[in-house]
Amino acid sequence: MTETTSAPMTTDQRFASVVDLLAAEFSGVHHESTVTRCVDAARHGAEEVTGRATPDLVERIARQHLQVLALAFAERH
Repeated sequence: MTETTSAPMTTDQRFASVVDLLAAEFSGVHHESTVTRCVDAARHGAEEVTGRATPDLVERIARQHLQVLALAFAERH
């Protein structure tokens, strides 16, 4: 899995603390840019489905995505 090393920045600063929390939780598993992309995708998905995205909801969705990605990656190796 190739990941960029540019400075990851969520497009919505309301979720920067979610990125920080999940990046620490998944350090050694996912690069911070992957965490940022998952948080952004979770935010967009939550807004699409519920019409709003709270940091708590985005965190739970992004964590699930990151766990699934880690499992899929582990199964490939």
